[in-house]
Amino acid sequence: MKKEHWQDIYATKGMQEVSWFQKVPEISLDLIQKVAPNKDASIIDVGGGDGFLVDNLLELGYTNITVLDISENAINRAKQRLGNIDEKVKWVISDITNFLPEKKYDVWHDRAVFHFLTEQKDIAKYKTLVNKSINDYFVLATFSDEGPNKCSGLEICKYSELDLKKQFDNSFKVIESFKKNHSTPFNTTQNFTFSVFQKQY
Repeated sequence: MKKEHWQDIYATKGMQEVSWFQKVPEISLDLIQKVAPNKDASIIDVGGGDGFLVDNLLELGYTNITVLDISENAINRAKQRLGNIDEKVKWVISDITNFLPEKKYDVWHDRAVFHFLTEQKDIAKYKTLVNKSINDYFVLATFSDEGPNKCSGLEICKYSELDLKKQFDNSFKVIESFKKNHSTPFNTTQNFTFSVFQKQY
């Protein structure tokens, strides 16, 4: 993951000029609410950037939210948008492969960070990290095996439902998995694999 790349993206592109823009990320919200009905559940949005998941979670009454992103520009944009209520959120600027969590999370949400990890050593670091850092549930979305080969100019790894199950089956059990098309602001379609995992002890 190249910090400079993402700093530049968030410095030069508007909110609706990036493919992942969603004013209301309905699928992620639905999945999080299913596994975390309690509003004090500790939730981390990995690669949250200036996305709107945090806004919607706050509106739903969630009180224990962390947003992590590699780009300080992205975090600052989200803070500016939220105004005074940004103080209700813990903000973390970090490359996910260097992240050192201070606590465990009831729900770890990742929409399109894991698929940017293309080297086995980074994939292994991520798998170790989620195994150590999650109490209960892991909500993961990646480009599917039918999805694009690149995102934001970078090569990615594509995953089918079975691929994701195999990646995490040592520590997690799949409780839901499906494919879904995402329509970008540019009228293109990206096919995602969404999976919800439960931690196994």
